[in-house]
Amino acid sequence: MTINRKLLVSGADYFNDTFAINPFMDDKNPVSTSIANKEHKDIVSCFKKAGIEAVQVPPPIDCQDGVYTANWALVVGNKAILSNLPNKRQPEEKYAEKVLRGLGKKIVKLPKEIHFSGQGDALPCGKYLFVGSHYRTSIEAHPLLARETGLEVIGLETVPQYDNSHKPIKNSITGWPDSFFYDLDLALAVITPNLIAWCPEAFLPSSQERINNIKDIDKIEVSLEEAMNGFACNLVSTGKEVIMSNKSPKLRSELEKRGHKTYTPNISELLKGGGFIRCISLSI
Repeated sequence: MTINRKLLVSGADYFNDTFAINPFMDDKNPVSTSIANKEHKDIVSCFKKAGIEAVQVPPPIDCQDGVYTANWALVVGNKAILSNLPNKRQPEEKYAEKVLRGLGKKIVKLPKEIHFSGQGDALPCGKYLFVGSHYRTSIEAHPLLARETGLEVIGLETVPQYDNSHKPIKNSITGWPDSFFYDLDLALAVITPNLIAWCPEAFLPSSQERINNIKDIDKIEVSLEEAMNGFACNLVSTGKEVIMSNKSPKLRSELEKRGHKTYTPNISELLKGGGFIRCISLSI
């Protein structure tokens, strides 16, 4: 079965990390917008080579994270469930609604007090919807997503980012709890409707158990090294072709052994914002 046949992308024109809203952002290592734009074009080129239709819109003006369209909404069928983003990303919300409405999507809004990070934190996989918890998506969103999508929600929680005293960190900009896997698409990838790649070490034990107990989905394990430093799980799969990191050779080898063709653009700048190939594309 083919998945991710049509993707919404914007651009990296305003991309930077002025506001460090996740652990990957570091103003000591400045972003090159020109390189980020080239990387974005290279990724979109790989999408097209894989037979994916890329619908491109201008990025929202002066939005540092506007390149990460995956966080604008979760689109299931003709329905777009809009995100409720952290403070510095809220200017993207009205723009995302305008774009998705213009594409003919039926707009669904969650109550504003309920955090939701869109497709970045909610990954459809066959009859299931894997949804993150605690960092960018409120647990209260889970039953609403189940109702709106008709999918079986599997709530998952990744490991927190800790300070030197091993206490969970709250982000100083957003005030929200933080994790190196703040969005689920950094720790889990859907390859086909019955195959995922995931990093067990990225999840709390209860969530590891929840994933392992799903018997009708095959699983490829990804190392913590490739997940954190190679952004291995932040990929786009059509079910046959996979556009993925060139810094995750073990996962690439396993996918190719299973018959998947891989495309591996070289990315250095976009990852400085804590996003990668999956993050810059919203399945529509």
